[in-house]
Amino acid sequence: MRFFGYLVLFALLGYGIWPYTSVYRLDDAINQPGSAPLAAFVDLPAIRANYKRRLASGADAMFPSADPDSVMNWIRQNVERLGESALEQAITLDWVRDTLRNAVTQATGQTPPYLLAGIDFAFFESYNRFLIRIGDLGQGATHVRLSLVGSEWKITDIIP
Repeated sequence: MRFFGYLVLFALLGYGIWPYTSVYRLDDAINQPGSAPLAAFVDLPAIRANYKRRLASGADAMFPSADPDSVMNWIRQNVERLGESALEQAITLDWVRDTLRNAVTQATGQTPPYLLAGIDFAFFESYNRFLIRIGDLGQGATHVRLSLVGSEWKITDIIP
């Protein structure tokens, strides 16, 4: 019975350390030339979907859609459509790399930026989501959300 308890303890410790090892590997990937090494750590469709959701909630607040035939509803729909195509063009692996590097440089002043030096907070939000804060809270911090996608921790949202 004691062996089983130790086995469970080691499994929990391993699971708790797992996203931190991904962050360590991510630190190395953002300093590599090009964006190919970073591709294994990024889920671009998820990042775009999160930005689209935030854009849609902002459009709903700015252009309420009470009447489906109103001009405001037409404007809101066009903003959403244009926003989606703009997100496809703007959110790329290079954008993710530059955003992370700029956040770390702003937080630490280091060049080349080392992600581990800029992290002020890193912990689980839930069993399959891990939040990283680069910089001090309330001082323009960048939040990076990692999610367990398959068997890998990947960036699924960046909030600069």
